[in-house]
Order: sequence, then C-alpha cells, then structure tokens
Amino acid sequence: MKLSGKIILLATGSAVLGSAVTTVAMKHALLSDNVVDVTTYTVDNSASNGLFKVSQTPVQSTDFTEAAESTINGVVSIKSYATPRGYSQGGNGGFFNDPFFEYFFGSPNGNQRRQYQQQQPKQQQMGLGSGVIISADGYIVTNNHVIDDAERLEVTLNDNRTFDATVIGSDSMTDLALIKIDAKDLPVIPMGDSDALKVGEWVLAVGNPFGFTSTVTTGIVSAKARSIGSATHSSRPMGIESYIQTDAAVNPGNSGGALVNLSGELIGINTAIYSQTGNYAGYSFAIPTSIVKKVASDLRQFGTVQRAVLGIGISDLSNEIAKDKGITAVTKGVYVGSVSDRSSAKEAGIVEGDVIVKINDVATDNVAQLQEQVSKYRPGDKIKVSYIRDNKPYSVEVKLLNQQGTTNMTKASDFTDLGCAFKKVDEATLKQLGISNGVKIVDVRDGHFRDAGVREGFIIYSINDTRVSSPEDVEKIYKAIMKGNGDEKVMIIRGLYPTGKRGIYAVDLTPAE
Repeated sequence: MKLSGKIILLATGSAVLGSAVTTVAMKHALLSDNVVDVTTYTVDNSASNGLFKVSQTPVQSTDFTEAAESTINGVVSIKSYATPRGYSQGGNGGFFNDPFFEYFFGSPNGNQRRQYQQQQPKQQQMGLGSGVIISADGYIVTNNHVIDDAERLEVTLNDNRTFDATVIGSDSMTDLALIKIDAKDLPVIPMGDSDALKVGEWVLAVGNPFGFTSTVTTGIVSAKARSIGSATHSSRPMGIESYIQTDAAVNPGNSGGALVNLSGELIGINTAIYSQTGNYAGYSFAIPTSIVKKVASDLRQFGTVQRAVLGIGISDLSNEIAKDKGITAVTKGVYVGSVSDRSSAKEAGIVEGDVIVKINDVATDNVAQLQEQVSKYRPGDKIKVSYIRDNKPYSVEVKLLNQQGTTNMTKASDFTDLGCAFKKVDEATLKQLGISNGVKIVDVRDGHFRDAGVREGFIIYSINDTRVSSPEDVEKIYKAIMKGNGDEKVMIIRGLYPTGKRGIYAVDLTPAE
C-alpha cells in the first residue's frame, strides 16, 4: 500500500487522559511503502483553544559517510617481508641444533672454518596488516604482531604512494608498535576519548581485510574493558587486556587498523577477533586510545614503554572470594591476593585482602579496568587508589614505580654496531617464557646479526655463556670481544623466540677485509 502524502502518528509512550504533555512519533511515508524519516514530537495538551504546541526533536542521524570519508585516508596498508630461512639444520642462516662443533673444530672435509654467510634467498611477503597515521610527519601506529619478525616493512597510503617504514619501537604487552615513513603533510585521524565511549554507540572499523584496501565496516560497541584471553583466534601472548568489544566485521588484514566513532575520531586500534576458524564470527576487539596514546608517546620519546606497576597479585572479586573473606560492602572490584616487597602498593600501605574499587575515581570493577587505568601512567606519577578493607572504604595516594622498584625511565639501547637495537624484556614475558633474564632484539638492519640469520624478536639470555639482562650487558660483552686478542671474533648467543622456540647463533664479528 502506498501512503503518498499521508502522515501516521504512533504513540511512543502511554498517553494519560488529562496529562499536560504527550510524546508521539511521526513517520513520514513518501511515495512508497518504506518509512524514510522518523521524528519525535512533544505535544502540549495544555494549550488554549484545544490547539497543540508542537516542538520538534529529530532522531540522531546514523549517517556513516562523513566519518568514513574523514578517516579512510588516515589508514594505511602494511606489508611485512622477510627472507625465508631454515632453522633446523646447521649452516643454514647460522641457526644450529649442534652447538658449533664444526665452527671450532673444523668440518669433516678438513676445512678449518665454516662459511656461514651464505647467499640468502630473496625476501618474500610474510604478512599484511593495517596502520593508522597519527602525525602529519609520518608516524603510524599499528599492532606489534603486524610488524613482528619483519625484515622490511612496506607502507601503502590510500592514494597508492608506497614507502619503506622504520620501526620506532614495539610493545608485546599491549600488542602495539610505532613505525615511521619519510613523508610530510599526511592525513591524520585525530585521537578520541575511549573512556567516554558508551556501550551501544555506533563505530566504524577501517582497514584492509584480506588485502581489500580501504574497507569500512560498521557496528556498535558491545562491551568495554573486555578481557579476552584464550577466547580469541590468536597464538600470541596477551599482556594488558582491556579491549573495546564491537560487532563491526574485522578479518585478517584489519589488524592495526582504526576503530572510529561517528565524529571521525580514533577510539581504538583493531587487534583481535573471536573465531574458531580464523575469520570474523561476530565479535572483534580493539585496544582503546586510553592505552594507545600512552604507548605511542613512550615509544616515540624513549623507544620503549615506561611501564608503571602497583606490585600486587590481583584477581576479580568473585562470589566465592567475597564469601570466604567476609566481604559484604561491595560485589565488584579487584581483590589483592599478594603484595610484592619494595612495590608501590606496599609503600602506600595496601595489603593482602584489600579490594580496589577505583583508580583516580574511575571504577575498577575488574582486573581489565584496573590494568587500563594504571597503564595510562609512568613511573613517578601519583594516583589515587580507593579500596575496601574490613568492609570500610579508604583511599590513598600511590607513587607508581617501575618493575625494578624505581622511578627511572628506561630507554631502548642506542648501541647499533651489531646492526640492531636491544631492549630489556619485561617481567611478564620472562615469566611466560620460563626464563629469568634476557634482552630482545629489535629493529634489525644490515649488519652482523642479520648476516648470522638472527630475526627480530629473538630474546638473548646468554652471550658466550655470560648471562645478559640489559642492553648494556650486550654492549660490554661486544666491546670485550673486540678488544681481545686473536683474529677470530665471534658471539655465541643463546635464546628463544616469543613462540618459545629456542635457538643458538654464531655471530661473526671479524671485520671485513
């Protein structure tokens, strides 16, 4: 039935006889059976002469075109390249199961020294992801797993210009990385406030799923401060987990892309999906900008994240814990199971059994929310912690410390004589990998380590049977080797990759003739 020229009035609430105000909705049907415009009106029944005073309140528009047009140019495609290498047999790329018998004692054919610098195959594309331009001079934020283990990164803008990118820094705990291209006057997606985001709000995911560049999908915010753990299709370790959950379609290739609101502001970096197949199955997860802004700033300024910690063992306050500990004042919060010595929490007087309910007056109903709030700050910053003890509320000012129990800022090593940089491995990663010390190799370029077949992300725990715990340790050992007597100078490095695969490399330091 066509309703040309007709107006249908539908009550949106119960109309009470004699009431002063009634709310109705007018649906205008124009030249078709489809309702094309919905407007809410407030009707004043108290008007004289039985006439209605009508005030018009339009329903909020859900037009996505403006947000899409303003953000699509600020999202880039990132291709990662690496040289194929075999890591299971001796002499292929410098990676050995046998710890260098032939290197020191000669090969069976009588050669005194084995040649390790073999001609490498051509680099091949190993991955595809997305990134978000956050500054006009070429800084781009993406996921750590997009750039991890890459020897070369190729960034393609929406106007098809292509650039090689340099890794400024990366952080496996938050799965974020900062890279840079040599370009100017680039389109930037402005940072929005993820804390102000509401469940049910419309959002857009912008990225390059399956290589389909400049793809925009829509959805709503399904939840905030979501901890996803093993529920997602991901083999990489999760660190800080406080994700924005949406039902916007995200697939492989979207990683590192933008999640934006209808104002065209960046409110998250798409990073994971819930799936049993590897493809989108209904829910996707993004790192909120409350974390992104802090991590990107740290990586740009220091080359590594300045991570502040409370120094406590925590869990969500469950019904079982509350019943067992006699906690009746609250039903939500973060239960303190242990407090470390020389930690921020211990110095502030927080003890086992406390329930943290707020950080700087922001509710911490669960561990994910607490992690998100603390991750905004650097060592030396002060925060207000509100907690429940013996069913009574308290608050205390806490001066945050780093994992070493100090307020010192750490910095990625500037020592690049080996063709790469080094940074200290955080305690959470060490614990997960089952090692007590180590330094991570980052930003691998042409040089000794690449020649030996060492890949980005490799964690060294010993060099020439000497433990290494910091970039300074690596530099000291290198200088000692180069000052030593003898023509042959070699580093025997032992360690493992984030996947847990162990390896041994022989890094030849002999100067080229």
